[in-house]
Order: sequence, then C-alpha cells, then structure tokens
Amino acid sequence: MKKSIRNLLLATLTAIALNGPQAFAQEKSIVVSSTTSTEQSGLFNYILPIFKMKTGIEVKVVAVGTGQALDIGRRGDADVVFVHDKPAEEKFVEEGFSTKRYEVMYNDFILIGPKSDPAKIAGGKDIQVALQKISAAQTPFISRADKSGTHAAELRYWKGAGIAPSSSQPWYKETGSGMGPALNTASAMNGYILADRGTWLSFKNRGDLVILVQGDPKLFNQYGVMLVNPAKFPHVKKVQGQEFIDWLISKNGQDVIASYKIDGEQLFFPNAKK
Repeated sequence: MKKSIRNLLLATLTAIALNGPQAFAQEKSIVVSSTTSTEQSGLFNYILPIFKMKTGIEVKVVAVGTGQALDIGRRGDADVVFVHDKPAEEKFVEEGFSTKRYEVMYNDFILIGPKSDPAKIAGGKDIQVALQKISAAQTPFISRADKSGTHAAELRYWKGAGIAPSSSQPWYKETGSGMGPALNTASAMNGYILADRGTWLSFKNRGDLVILVQGDPKLFNQYGVMLVNPAKFPHVKKVQGQEFIDWLISKNGQDVIASYKIDGEQLFFPNAKK
C-alpha cells in the first residue's frame, strides 16, 4: 500500500513538473481585441515581444475592425480593447463595458489614389473637398465598409462633404475587409481610398497608388486602450490586462512605440496623458 501511494505521489509530482510551465504560460497571457491597423502596420510584431520579455505575459491579438473589436469586448471575449474611434470608445465606457479609456498614440489618415489622379485632388489639404471632387468625377472609391475606425472616419468625412455614397453607385466600392485587403483592391482598380498612414507605410503592393491628400487636421487619428470591465465579466484577467495598459502608457512603452519605424519613418506617435 505504501509503495502504491509513493508511486502515485511520484506520478503526480512528475505530472506537475511536466505540465507546470505550460499551465503557467497559459495563465500569463491575455487576449487583446484590436484594429487591423495595429497588426497590419507591423506594430504588434514589434512591441509585443518586448513586452513579453519584460513581463512574461503573452498577448494574443484578435485583429478586426474597431467596431468588431469593441463588440468582442462587449461579449467579454477579450481582456483588453485597443482601437481608434474615440466616440465609439467613449460610448463603450459609458455603457459600462470598461471603466476607463487611456490614450496611447496617434498617427493620421491619408487619402490614397492613382498617380494619374482623374479627380484632380493631388496636393489638396481639405479631405472633404477632395471627396466632393471624387464624387463629382465618379471615379472608383474603395471603402472598407467594415465598421472599423477608418470606416467610421470615412463616413464622417463624407457627411461633412454633404455626400451620402452607397454601394448602389457604381463608383463606390464596398469591400467589407481590413485595411490591407482594401488597399489591394484599390491597387487593382486604380481607385481612391482612405487609409491610416501606418498600414500604408508597411504596404508593399502599391502599384500606381500614391498619397494625394494629407495634412488636414480632420485626418488626426487617435488610438485608445481599455480594460474590459471585470465587474461585468469576472473571467477578465484584470491584473495582467492592466499591466499591459500600464506598460503601453509608461515611458518605456511609449519609447518603444516611438522607436517603431519603416525606412526611417515613424509610424505612431505616443501621446499618453501622464
């Protein structure tokens, strides 16, 4: 009897020794629902290994449009939401799905189009005037149409321009896709498209596309991060999720974000409020 108990104890200790590190690794992980631009720009591939090295926490990213990322948070299927649509983020907090929104960084939107520029918008500084010219020229415009932060911004600019485009108009093409696939469509069709600068700088399949309109203050693109409310969803990893947020807005995290560059050009500019 004593021998069998001893063997059982040895077997149990062996199982703990074998499975312990794996269980620990699973415990030290969080799920972040985020916009496609943070992933497709290469930012996450750059900063997350640095964060993991510092804390031991693995960040598993679900990259979708901002609207979908917020919905994932509303279902309690993520620990942290990291997106770029301030009005929608503030609504998320008001609804009680988070208790606080933190600003992290910004870049800007740009209007991309073919070098031939049939709508004659090149060099313009007003995004709404440019959209009016595109609509008047009936030249292809590619919309993400995916309820993302970029799509929400695009719709605000169309509204400001006094135009309500729809898929029933042949020149307005809705893709329902992320930024990278939408840019591929624009490249294939030689069409115009609104993009975030980060994804554009990392995008390789440009074809004849170039930046035509930039610099309008309305094109400012702010990113925010929120912990999903553990009072609503007790399974949310509050401590590790908050550790990720605290690192993003710390001097170290902000410096790491600022150091991410492509061909010497900085993609995101940290502006966490101290």
